[in-house]
Amino acid sequence: MKIWKKIFIYSFVIFLILFNFGAFILIENSHNISLSREVDRGMSEHSSIYSGIDANLYVIKDMLKYSDDLTNTIKYRIIENYLKSFHDKDVYIEVLDKYDNKIFSNLDFKIELQREELKNPLLDRRRYIIRDIDEKTFLFITNLLDIGGEYLKFSYIRNITYVYEDRKEQYDFFIKLDIIVSVILAGGMYIISKYITKPISKLTKLAQIIAKGNFSERVNIHTRDEIGTLAESFNEMACAVEEKINEFERNAKAKQRFIDNLTHELKTPLTSIIGYADFLRSTKYNEETFLKGLDYIFKEGKRLEEMSYKMMDLILLQRESLEMKKENIKNILIEVKGSLKPKLEKKNLDLLIDGEELENLVDKGLIKILIMNLIDNSIKASEKCSKIYLNVYKNKESKTVIEVKDKGMGIAEEDLPKVFEPFYMVDKSRTRDNNGAGLGLSICAEITKIHEAKIDINSKINEGTTIKILLN
Repeated sequence: MKIWKKIFIYSFVIFLILFNFGAFILIENSHNISLSREVDRGMSEHSSIYSGIDANLYVIKDMLKYSDDLTNTIKYRIIENYLKSFHDKDVYIEVLDKYDNKIFSNLDFKIELQREELKNPLLDRRRYIIRDIDEKTFLFITNLLDIGGEYLKFSYIRNITYVYEDRKEQYDFFIKLDIIVSVILAGGMYIISKYITKPISKLTKLAQIIAKGNFSERVNIHTRDEIGTLAESFNEMACAVEEKINEFERNAKAKQRFIDNLTHELKTPLTSIIGYADFLRSTKYNEETFLKGLDYIFKEGKRLEEMSYKMMDLILLQRESLEMKKENIKNILIEVKGSLKPKLEKKNLDLLIDGEELENLVDKGLIKILIMNLIDNSIKASEKCSKIYLNVYKNKESKTVIEVKDKGMGIAEEDLPKVFEPFYMVDKSRTRDNNGAGLGLSICAEITKIHEAKIDINSKINEGTTIKILLN
């Protein structure tokens, strides 16, 4: 069941229950108040009539001492004459003797029901009962009337049908009102529930669109309620999903490029090695040709060796468990210079170290690999007898900066975003001459990421390259 239907049905049912229950309580309470008022009125009139009869009989109290037939006729006549003075059409008086024989009655209807109120009536206490007779409702109030020692059953009877008719009319009116209100409410609740849930329908449709792959879609809902908050969260989720999908796509493309480049880079030296080995195997021995072929095989083999080492570095970086310690960065730079001394001397390059004595929390082994790769790239890019600058200092944000600067061939601006991709080489011929595989900067990027640091590169063709590592 749709949510707008739930809102509509639940709200409508709850309203009907509360509305009808409240009306029932109100009508019944009003009825009980009216009925209680009629009972009080009957009690008051009963008391007045009862006192009037008693006062009239008091005049002939001396005659009431005798019980002959004449006396009885007189007292009964007095009662009758007094009661006839009442002309209220809704009030009836009935006087019976102890055997329930009628002495006086102005009732114009028959009572066929058993008269519970006539059983053992009391002189000093009145009893009342309400009963239905011929589709009418009457109030009966009964007690004993003392006439010279003779006790008569005195009953005051009042027609209170209108009290119950009023209740019935109220119920009839309420039923009509209930139907009108229910129809209006149903229409209003239908419109309101559809309006309230309209944003949810938008969210549902948008979710279906996104599920089909259109991750750029956003829901346009601007309200200040929970649905508005949900819409904002949904849009944030859609942005995060789109970003993740784009990241997955970029990673997938990068992995495919990695595989393609790896295949190409492996194929080239292997083709050379196999070709020269086959050539040497199938030709007559010639020392010059033999040495030349072996030299090519050696160089291509070294390229494969260098590539395998770099590949191992990349794989190990994914599994590396760091040993972060406070290390003197300048001392690490000096150690790196010592490790690269043969390569520097081979091209007659001068590595100049300058900077402050700064300590940072790093993995010494990884930082050395990082700096060595950067300097190795500078060595390959630099001309003979040039200089490479290696500095360490604090920047304005109080971050430790390791800077490698050379005056080499530089990198084109359009190539800068790609230099950290595995196997990407700006000058492939020069890189192959130096047994490069295009993995050095990829390793640097991974080490930087592991240290939660930042790597910044600035380069111009034929002017040189400056790479900065910003450690926290």
